[in-house]
Amino acid sequence: MASDFVAVTPPENETILLERAQRLAGYTLGELALRAGLLIPPDLRRDKGWVGMLLERYLGASAGSKPEQDFAEIGVELKTIPIDALGRPLETTFVCVAPLTGNSGVTWETSHVRHKLTRVLWVPVEGERTIPLAIRRVGAPLLWSPSQQEETLLRCDWEELMDMIVLGQVERITARHGEVLQIRPKAANSKALTEGIGENGQPIMTLPRGFYLKKTFTAPLLARHFLL
Repeated sequence: MASDFVAVTPPENETILLERAQRLAGYTLGELALRAGLLIPPDLRRDKGWVGMLLERYLGASAGSKPEQDFAEIGVELKTIPIDALGRPLETTFVCVAPLTGNSGVTWETSHVRHKLTRVLWVPVEGERTIPLAIRRVGAPLLWSPSQQEETLLRCDWEELMDMIVLGQVERITARHGEVLQIRPKAANSKALTEGIGENGQPIMTLPRGFYLKKTFTAPLLARHFLL
């Protein structure tokens, strides 16, 4: 029974974390929610983080909404990823909030993006909208660290995007910028503004932004794992 393995303590190491994730494979979100005592939302439009929150219950994540990794003690981030029937990602993957001010001296090595992506537990979940949320199944997990080539791609995009922010060009950034990493507005509504830097170095109010991994990055990653 899934209720027997709701995790109350953070995993002590990667092996325990992976074992916990492997035990969830094949269960539906409805089965897991019922046994964890969680209400299932009708859809994910207003509850985007619900699937991740549900799996965190079983895996013993500790970070909550803090900027550290979900399993900070062992340095692992959890990323659920909705997939289609062929195992391909259905949407981009949120990494972290993009800092729009106070970026002098920040480097790729010390960036939040790199910190979050150093070690990731990917958990694919059926995501096609034709499948009701309650009967979508959890897939087999993957523990991943970027290869040298993947890190180079991420770093190049991050440096390009951060240069634009620092130069006051945040309003010019579109989802097309970046080969594998993009910046997009991340706000509940258009009134939720945050401070940024304008083209002449002046403070401006703008929408909060987030870093997202493009599907062109996550699709090959999953394909290699599942030998698609």
